Amino acid sequence: MSLANENIEQLISLCKQNNQKAQVEVYNRYCKAMYNVALRIVKDEHFAEDVMQEAFLKAFHKLETFKGEVAFGAWLKRIVINYSIDFYKKNSFFNHDDYEAKAYKIEDKPEEDVIDYTNMKVQEIMNAMHKLKESYRMILTLVLIEGYDLEEVCEIINISYANCRTTLSRAKESLRMQLASK
Repeated sequence: MSLANENIEQLISLCKQNNQKAQVEVYNRYCKAMYNVALRIVKDEHFAEDVMQEAFLKAFHKLETFKGEVAFGAWLKRIVINYSIDFYKKNSFFNHDDYEAKAYKIEDKPEEDVIDYTNMKVQEIMNAMHKLKESYRMILTLVLIEGYDLEEVCEIINISYANCRTTLSRAKESLRMQLASK
């Protein structure tokens, strides 16, 4: 029986009945996108693959909690993001202290050359993001790439709203400086 043409609601229903073919089809439909989500957070191809697969296992195990209030892809993406951040924290790659608010002094800076960000290639921006410190890269990924608002980011990485805003502001400035140095 081929499940390639089934819609996602039918596949989810079959997955809830532990239909392995349906689970494979769901995995095949979402694995690339979820791998990219995990990779942006854990920054290692092998760990991202492991995280993604573990997140799928967790999702299939917790499928009964999926009520259809949001799209399945969004529900799954949230699991992958949470699992990726948990993995990152457990493996000491993530320094939670980076998010602590510190006194921030804006120094007088000379006027910089205007940068044409619209013609900049995506890969250049992604490369510049990878050069940022972990807390900056994490918050930029969640806000700019994954599309979470600040309240959601605060919940995900367990920081205050003020710290989140400050970190995001610093991350954007740091990214601008990285891009300007090219």
